[in-house]
Amino acid sequence: MDPSTLPRELRPFLDESGRLRQWPSLYKVQRMAVALLARRFTLGHEYAEREVNEAVMDGHTFADWALLRRCLVDWGFMARESDGTRYRLRPDSESAIERELRPGGPAA
Repeated sequence: MDPSTLPRELRPFLDESGRLRQWPSLYKVQRMAVALLARRFTLGHEYAEREVNEAVMDGHTFADWALLRRCLVDWGFMARESDGTRYRLRPDSESAIERELRPGGPAA
């Protein structure tokens, strides 16, 4: 991943491998970070909770997979079965991810 393609505000929170190394304090940058994690999932594929946890763990270094998984759902990037067993990207997630990760931040 080329960091120059990501918003400037998000870059300080990534390590050299493009993983989150720290949770940003600004809400706007938190959404960018979660959008970056959402890129790890494929539209149309269903994931078990364990698979979501593994993908999220591979995308960050500060060991709070539960927070990140919850943000993926709460902020509308992923949908979750009510019993928490299955997850999938929402149909509109690709445009939401691109909007959040547009250099300069999301459109106003």
